[in-house]
Amino acid sequence: MHVGARPAVAPGRLFIGGRWEPAAAEAVRELVDPATGQMAATVAEAGACDAGRAAAVALKAFEEGPWPRMSPRERGRILMRAAELLRQHAEEFALLESFNVGKPITLTRRVDIPMAIETFEYYGNLAAGIEGAVRTPAAPSLAYTRREPIGVIAAITPFNFPLVLSSKKIAAALSAGNTVVHKPAAETPLTALRLAEVLQEAGLPDGAYNVVTGDAEAGQALVCDPRIAKVAFTGSTVVGKRIVALGAETLTRVTLELGGKSANLVFADADLDAAVPTAVKAFTFNTGQFCMAGSRLLVERPVYEEVLERLSAACAQIKVGDPLSAETMVGPLAGPAHQAKVISFLERARREGIDVTSAKCPDGPGFYVAPAVLTGVEQQSVYVQEEIFGPVLTVQPFDTEDEAVRMANGTPYGLAAGLQTRDVSRAHRVAARLDAGTVWVNTWAAMDISMPIGGYKQSGYGRENGPEGLDEYLQTKSVIVAL
Repeated sequence: MHVGARPAVAPGRLFIGGRWEPAAAEAVRELVDPATGQMAATVAEAGACDAGRAAAVALKAFEEGPWPRMSPRERGRILMRAAELLRQHAEEFALLESFNVGKPITLTRRVDIPMAIETFEYYGNLAAGIEGAVRTPAAPSLAYTRREPIGVIAAITPFNFPLVLSSKKIAAALSAGNTVVHKPAAETPLTALRLAEVLQEAGLPDGAYNVVTGDAEAGQALVCDPRIAKVAFTGSTVVGKRIVALGAETLTRVTLELGGKSANLVFADADLDAAVPTAVKAFTFNTGQFCMAGSRLLVERPVYEEVLERLSAACAQIKVGDPLSAETMVGPLAGPAHQAKVISFLERARREGIDVTSAKCPDGPGFYVAPAVLTGVEQQSVYVQEEIFGPVLTVQPFDTEDEAVRMANGTPYGLAAGLQTRDVSRAHRVAARLDAGTVWVNTWAAMDISMPIGGYKQSGYGRENGPEGLDEYLQTKSVIVAL
């Protein structure tokens, strides 16, 4: 049973042009509470025609509405107002996100909601700095550049961090003067719908932000719609490749944050009192539903056995359970299909004779999977090469720094990596050699809105966060005036 009350969730509608509307076919989707497996809410199920309607409204708002024509400072003030409203409703959003995804309430209060607030504040402040530059050409002329919005942005976001990952796209896109059609994950749209109300209250003009809830049909319709100027997508590599192929038909711009299989390197000189808890956090954070999860632990052989013993002891202390309990460290996975996928990996590993050590899982309903540690795995095995997206850790020994780097880089992915060492020279040397968009040293999942994130290799391209994240939503025009 849940500890505490569920947040009130009204039957959903699509948010298009500043109004709440039913889907054209009046289709609905029932959402399930991950902690109980019971039906929790009903939202509208958008189809292709609904996505097209939202794209048309967003294009009209871009071409005729006030948002792109406001000064950057004006846009910034509205985004700052949205951040303040999020802060005022922080507890409501924390409960809604916990209920939406199955996240521990301690995590949504401490991480998800503060990060969303910081994102709107950051891009609200950054808006005032959107400006071009004067150049000095050889011919007598006045030459300058303008940084302008791109147009209508389709923001397609995943189920694991609904509000955080949506905010990164929405705040940056709006800061630059674009309009947005947001298609949140079908399973977790609740905070996106509530965010629409917040942005409207903050003063965002009608049509500048639109929400269509639904499955892949709505998302594909947006990708293929010629009125969409750019698609910003976070999700699986398989779907990301499909988006690139579909968007090529209309030369739609695309940025992608895709899958990961991040390696965490523990050298023999590391402080194991800190390194082992860091390793546990790296693979259990958000129940392992984290594209930057440290799902591969590479340990220098002299300390390999000790690290395994410490890991086993630490995992035994992990509290898996009700997201609304303050004691819970790991909550349920977001849905039954995902739970079945993760369990199938573990069952296959056991059949293949791989040593699987699991924490204790609660009895009863809900989509729970206990954190598990796999040893005796080969570098080319599916457990090392494929993203499981659950609280599953593989542990492998290494003998040399070169071997550790080869193993760390030896997957198709390159989203994040980390290393644990007391040697400062090694820290910088190895960080430079790791194929990853983010490298953490003696920590994991240390995030800041000012620091860009994004992938190498099949983990995608483009960046979010920082001024680099704003650049993704701007285009440059050159103006040359003969004198």
